Amino acid sequence: MSDDPSSGEEGAPEGGPESTVRARALSWLDRLAEASATERLLISTSALVLSVVIGFFLVLAAGRMTTCDAAATTYLGVGFCYDPITVYDKLFLGAFGNLLANPLNGQFATTLSEATVLVFTGLAVAVAFRAGVFNIGGQGQMVLGALATAVIVFAVSPLVSGVVGTLLLVPFGLLVGAVVGGVYGAIPGALKAYADANEVITTIMLNFVATSVALYLVQDHFKDPESFANQTRTLPEYALFPKLVFPERASVSLYATAFAVVLALAIAYLLTRTSVGYDIRTSGLQPDAAEYGGVDAARTVVTSMALSGAIAGLGGAVYALMVLGNFQTGVPDYGFDGITVSILAGNNPVGVLGAALLFGVLKSGSIVVDVSTSVPPELVGVLRGLIVLFVAMPEFFRMIGKRLNLGDGVDGRGPAATDGGESG
Repeated sequence: MSDDPSSGEEGAPEGGPESTVRARALSWLDRLAEASATERLLISTSALVLSVVIGFFLVLAAGRMTTCDAAATTYLGVGFCYDPITVYDKLFLGAFGNLLANPLNGQFATTLSEATVLVFTGLAVAVAFRAGVFNIGGQGQMVLGALATAVIVFAVSPLVSGVVGTLLLVPFGLLVGAVVGGVYGAIPGALKAYADANEVITTIMLNFVATSVALYLVQDHFKDPESFANQTRTLPEYALFPKLVFPERASVSLYATAFAVVLALAIAYLLTRTSVGYDIRTSGLQPDAAEYGGVDAARTVVTSMALSGAIAGLGGAVYALMVLGNFQTGVPDYGFDGITVSILAGNNPVGVLGAALLFGVLKSGSIVVDVSTSVPPELVGVLRGLIVLFVAMPEFFRMIGKRLNLGDGVDGRGPAATDGGESG
């Protein structure tokens, strides 16, 4: 019998407790990565409920740490300045307004407007993630797409008018936004593909470049002389998305929403049913195997980043042609919110639709809470953050599990077996 203290029973984990913990963590990630759609839905629903429960007690605690003339609610004989039930009612249901009394109410229009724009930025991030690259520059691509759309459409709008103008100018504006966003997205893609530059750093820095360039162009070249705000001239009504059933003052068009849905389905088809989509997915999952199979990795990176930027630019065009009617500096952080939307959807283009709607509800509902309750906006932001964090984290860890699984072998713990089963 060997006296070597390092020897032990066959199959015992090596390396002590640390190896055991690592093995269990990898096993958990593997299990999460292989979760079915039903299991993922149950996990996300449970996470949402847990975030609401935690937020419930946070609202109560905040309500005890402030002063008020009268308690908003009482539990077990103790008064609280904030009522969590009212807060969540306004946060979720308030985003839809009174649908029974007025299905076309302004709050519901705001929710649809937010969700529609977020579909584009979420899709932009999802396409890049599926290709194995991180497009953090969706905000800059959206800003430049919106600015180019507003300026160029205004320049050509005198050439046409009426219904014909709408039929020509709206698609033209979308094309302009897509081209400008695509070109701007291709820049960090080319830097990564041919200069090995980190796309996270380049896309983040290009966000600042885009914002600064837009501010300069609006202030010094395209500013509306009749406005004190930094904005371009207002586009004629026939150059905008028709509101269809919503009132003219509403910030949403069902045409734009329908276009967002069709685009999500088209991107899903592209990624799963075409050779281009196959190249994008395999480059993101197994870049070495993809290149060995004849996929041009550098070209795929540039293509995916250009496509991602084009979708973000489309979001900017929709923002200009549906929400604003021109371009204004200080565009909300739709590009950064799109990152969360994509993670929430598991980088699934169809899932982006649901994730964008949830995010739109939270953003619109936050306005209702701010206006109709005394709850401070900072606390509402914490509640939103909790919901997004808890719902997104399972998908985030699932993505990590899939990458470990595909990158390190079949079980995520070692190299793939080759040559008849022998580990290479």
